[in-house]
Amino acid sequence: MENILFASTNKMAASVTFKEALLKGQAPDYGLYMPLYIPRISKNNLNTFKDMEYHQIAYEIILPFLEDVIESEKLYQILVDAYNFEIPVQKVRENFYLMWLTKGPTASFKDFAARFMSKIMEYFARKEGKRYTVLVATSGDTGGAVANAFYGLENIDVVILFPQKEITERQRKQMTTLGGNIIPFSVKGQFDDCQAIVKKAFNDSELQKLNLTSANSINFGRLLPQIVYYFYGYSKVGQKNVVFSVPSGNFGNLMGGVFAKQMGLPVKRFIVAVNENDEFPRFLTTGQYKAVIPSRQCSSNAMNVGHPSNLARLVYLYGGWLTDERNKNGDVTKKGVLKISPDMQKMRESFVSYSITEKEVDKTILEFWRKYKILLEPHGAVAVAAVEKYRSESAVISIETADPAKFPEQIKRLIGIEPQIPSCLCGIDDKAEDFISIANDYEVFKDSFIKKLC
Repeated sequence: MENILFASTNKMAASVTFKEALLKGQAPDYGLYMPLYIPRISKNNLNTFKDMEYHQIAYEIILPFLEDVIESEKLYQILVDAYNFEIPVQKVRENFYLMWLTKGPTASFKDFAARFMSKIMEYFARKEGKRYTVLVATSGDTGGAVANAFYGLENIDVVILFPQKEITERQRKQMTTLGGNIIPFSVKGQFDDCQAIVKKAFNDSELQKLNLTSANSINFGRLLPQIVYYFYGYSKVGQKNVVFSVPSGNFGNLMGGVFAKQMGLPVKRFIVAVNENDEFPRFLTTGQYKAVIPSRQCSSNAMNVGHPSNLARLVYLYGGWLTDERNKNGDVTKKGVLKISPDMQKMRESFVSYSITEKEVDKTILEFWRKYKILLEPHGAVAVAAVEKYRSESAVISIETADPAKFPEQIKRLIGIEPQIPSCLCGIDDKAEDFISIANDYEVFKDSFIKKLC
């Protein structure tokens, strides 16, 4: 098989290999890389997954993308090392399951991508004798997962931007208590502001000497390992044509499922569960896209995204073109311009989307605890509340993305109990923090960034 090449969603950049897409993160025309060919998993191969461990399924899914990029034995060992924790698929009631992606080293589904990316990037950095700088914007759990996965690597620095007031204390401390090669920036703005700074930095010629790359979901290397858990969940449920309810913010989680379907996973439909940032359900209904600016702050903070980056990939996959308008300096002048409309009929057949209010989130957490003695956190509650609206007759797998212990105040207010702290969070409350506070200004960030790393 020849190398799978990747093209930009903005259609104005040369195609690249997986390695280039991984290490560039973002295309030079500000687009996101998409594979020009998506390999298929045969039905016979799919049927064998039910008897496999997670890392074995990951190998079958990821190898076709990396076949000529890394030795198969090395890839297999990377996956064995990355996925050494449990992934429970819990039956709640008939035809309704929760897939807990929260048992990794930072109690978040972001561990699945971060651990793979750190190992594959380290492999390339050592092979090429280069030092890379991973630049990340986070709305909640990405920062902690990336910080943990990349911490202590000799040839990679990690710079993380997080919105000052939109993450919980425990989420923040997962980034700000490590030190070493982990450099956190607290931005006086929202996640969309942090994301805009990151995107602009990738096209700043003065920063190219730092070999910038990203661990955000703008990077296809982040999405690739997220394909795997959809195949894994399906293999554990053992029913055809499942429905997945996906808590969605920047739509990286959702795109993992979409790529899984493209690879042959028999998904009947995706429930795209969003919080009060309702740009996608409105888009599905009207066919007109309008970003939520500024994004609305909700307790499901990782989903406080009013203009999801990965929506450009989704629209591209269905024949459309969604981009941002920029001036000659690279500043965004208008977010979310739909230059070519996608096939809305096919999108509506594949997706249904619900916006869940804060009152509905609280109600779902409380009622789920009372009925099943299962403790949800806000992101998982958004997904579960969407399932109740959809009322599917098919098997539904709802994805739980973060440990409730990251949201102790809300859990205690609603249920009156202190959520059990997983071992990875024990003692973090007492650790000292170190981070850089900056205004929401690219030039201010750039100046601090250069002083810190150069």
